[in-house]
Amino acid sequence: MEQLQGWYEGLVNDDRLWVLKVFAVVLATLLLATLARVILNYLMRHASKTRNRWDDTVVESALKPLRCLIWLVGLCLAAELAQNGTEESLLAFADTVLRIGVIVLLTWFLVRLIKYSERNFLEPVEGKPSDPTTVMAVGKLLRIAIVITSALVLLQSLGYSISGVLAFGGIGGIAVGFAAKDLLANFFGGLMIYMDRPFKVGDWVRSPDQNIEGTVEEIGLRLTRIRTFDKRPLYVPNQTFTQISVENPSRMFNRRIYETIGVRYEDGDKVAAIVADVKAMLEAHDEIDASQTLIVNFDEFANSSLNFFVYTFTKTVNWVHFHSVKQDVLLQIMAIVERHGAECAFPTRTLHIPDQVQMVAQEAANEASLNAGAER
Repeated sequence: MEQLQGWYEGLVNDDRLWVLKVFAVVLATLLLATLARVILNYLMRHASKTRNRWDDTVVESALKPLRCLIWLVGLCLAAELAQNGTEESLLAFADTVLRIGVIVLLTWFLVRLIKYSERNFLEPVEGKPSDPTTVMAVGKLLRIAIVITSALVLLQSLGYSISGVLAFGGIGGIAVGFAAKDLLANFFGGLMIYMDRPFKVGDWVRSPDQNIEGTVEEIGLRLTRIRTFDKRPLYVPNQTFTQISVENPSRMFNRRIYETIGVRYEDGDKVAAIVADVKAMLEAHDEIDASQTLIVNFDEFANSSLNFFVYTFTKTVNWVHFHSVKQDVLLQIMAIVERHGAECAFPTRTLHIPDQVQMVAQEAANEASLNAGAER
């Protein structure tokens, strides 16, 4: 018994006891990290069974940062114990690493929280999804604000004066502004798109000023990505949209049918009846919006036809369905024209020969016929 007590006192007084302490701390950190993972996985499974997705968001956002935080605290504590045991100056930065690590992990958690919150707004369990353009814009601004704030706090924790940094930023911002004026113009152009909202992700846009047409895929802080109809990506600087006109066909309420149809001059007495029947057909058509302007009128004495025009609007704005409706309308107009015994005109030209020219030509033909008979 006395030998055991002496061995214990010698071990306590031994300078190498710090090794056991470090091992115990690392082991406790491993067990605690494992326990935290088990608890968080259990909470994830439990939260996924509820209708509220925000509890899933918080747990999922904290899953990896919390495990990293446990390891960070445990390793820094072990480093301090090792420093006390060995008095090595290389381990003196453990406290600084801990402060920096906590700030970085907190920033990571908040960024993940914003990311999964965007998913909740864009893919809600119930209700209508939020506008993707607004959600993405707010998410990007929040992430930028969090990163900038974290950077300032990090500088403060490292002993730098934030006021001095801000003063330097104010002076240097003028030089940076001149050097990166195009970048800033694109940034503020992106903000104007977010505020004015001339289009959003998924809209079909085109510009009469430039060769820009396609579907908006992403609105960034510097560039807007548009997928053209031949499936090519088009990257447009946001500054461009502050200088050009942008048309957004996706926000149309109706699509217009505006066609001119010509019948022959021989069918002039049937034009009034044809026009009346075409108008009646359009007013009764299921795909035509009769509450909008609807005009069918005889319009023009053309070179080779009597023209009437059709001006009306469809209920659909879908491009493919619109052309199907337009085809049906044109086929019905052609059937109405034929039903009245008329024909659609095509470019023709009539040659009028004076009587004297006809007589000379006839005499020449008769003389040639006589000469041919005499030779036989």
